[in-house]
Amino acid sequence: MNARRDAARLLYRTVAGAVRERPRAAAAVVGWSLLEAVPTALFGRAVAQATDAFAAGRPAGAALWLGALAAAALAGAAGSRRLYPALAGLVEPFRDELVRGVARGALHRSLRGTPDTGAVARLTHQVEIVRDTFGGILVVARGFVFAAGAALAGLLSLMPEVALLVLPPLAGGLLLFGAAFGAAAVRQRALVVGEEEIAARTAALAAGLRDVVACGGEERVRADLAAAVDRQAAAGRAVARFAAFRAVALAVSGWLPLLVLLAAAPWLAARGATPGTVVGAVAYVLHGLQPALRTLVQGMGASGLRLAVTLGRLRETSAPAGELAERPAAAPDGGADAPAVELRGVTFAYGDRARAVISGLDLIVPRGDHLAVVGPSGIGKSTLAALIAGVLAPDEGEVLVEGAPAGDPRRRVLIPQEAYVFSGSVHENLTYYAPDASDADVDRAVDEVGATRLVQGLGGYGGHVDPAALTEGERQLLALCRAYLAPAPVVVLDEAAYRLDAAAEARAEEAFARRPGTLIVIAHRVASAARARRVLVLDGTRARLGRHADLPAVSPLYRDLAGHWEAG
Repeated sequence: MNARRDAARLLYRTVAGAVRERPRAAAAVVGWSLLEAVPTALFGRAVAQATDAFAAGRPAGAALWLGALAAAALAGAAGSRRLYPALAGLVEPFRDELVRGVARGALHRSLRGTPDTGAVARLTHQVEIVRDTFGGILVVARGFVFAAGAALAGLLSLMPEVALLVLPPLAGGLLLFGAAFGAAAVRQRALVVGEEEIAARTAALAAGLRDVVACGGEERVRADLAAAVDRQAAAGRAVARFAAFRAVALAVSGWLPLLVLLAAAPWLAARGATPGTVVGAVAYVLHGLQPALRTLVQGMGASGLRLAVTLGRLRETSAPAGELAERPAAAPDGGADAPAVELRGVTFAYGDRARAVISGLDLIVPRGDHLAVVGPSGIGKSTLAALIAGVLAPDEGEVLVEGAPAGDPRRRVLIPQEAYVFSGSVHENLTYYAPDASDADVDRAVDEVGATRLVQGLGGYGGHVDPAALTEGERQLLALCRAYLAPAPVVVLDEAAYRLDAAAEARAEEAFARRPGTLIVIAHRVASAARARRVLVLDGTRARLGRHADLPAVSPLYRDLAGHWEAG
């Protein structure tokens, strides 16, 4: 019951808050809405007067009333034309506020070591739902208030008894709709949360797809994802059933007043109502109240329901505006003696019944170390990188980065095999992790990583980046420069130079090795392991740690891998 009341309250507070915060735009909406409602207010009155005038043999008087109605229609059209720019003054600032709230919430959880994979669904889909539906709700609610108000005022002007006959069924239908709206909000929330769950599961699956396939976990992962999809489908069917209640509410509030009027016509005539009065009252119901009610019930039952629930979910997951600003800009140190990375008995599997990809792994990476991770494809190297970065959470054990739980983006930066660049300037892409980087810092990063020619070809730092127009290697180079500039002390490269040639890969890795901090490389070539200070070999049953020169003597797998790489 609380969830039902909360949905209605949130919807009311959202609309009322937007009106209070932008009084000038709200005043413009009210003014143009009043002008738009003029034809509705005059319609039934003009029909009544014209009907009585025709019945009394006064066609000129009837023509005057119909002419006045035509002039009112022109005025209403002018109001409608000016109305939508005024509504935009309420909607667009509201959308910007939502985007800021979602971003603050995602950053807030990331800074606390809890990556928010559901934020993508909220930012790319749910915010747009709220923006579109909020605009639609303003149109619907405003239209109903002014159209229904104009029709009721017209009914009162015809004959007060007519308005008293119409009001009870109108109010009853609206109350029925309001009661059903709250119940549907609970089911709509389940639909929205299910959407986020599917997005989070898909992100986790994409991060370790190779390891899932290599370890035979496809069926378990498929079953878990299918169960989440089935739950969301069931929630969608429950929301769809709400349409039946909308139809009942519309029948009570929209059609029952018409039947009451027709049934009460003799009683109204006995109290002095003319035929024109009855016809005019019917016109107000059919052409004033019914269209406004239909728009309200259908709009609020679909768009309003999505708005109330989706907006509630966005606000649940947003951080207060001042909360991020109060946090320190730099990550607090976990202690001078804490290693850069530490894994304590870490076990991870993609599903309860799947074979563990990482099993009971203990690992210490000292600060300033350069570690290469090698092993056959699908053995768990990318899973290890995701665990260190905090993208995945271990089933057992603990992962620490500089003495704190993994996942804090201030402590580590991860560059995967398929790096992400976005549409914007070259400078924006390079300084995404370090917005305060100086020009000298950016120049040094571009030169060290070997991206000078690429940056020049894109038109310099002010040039525009079109991700679709770049090769995979070019996208990787930009992402490597971005990671080099990042203030995070731990860098994890998950075959990040895979798309580069051997010389470009060597230059990039040597640049990161010279960079202050700790470097962990998921190796793609034997040269990456040879450049590293230490090498971790994963073979599916145990892990060996040593130097490149020593490992061939103690690890047959590493000897075979090195021989295969060198032969290739």
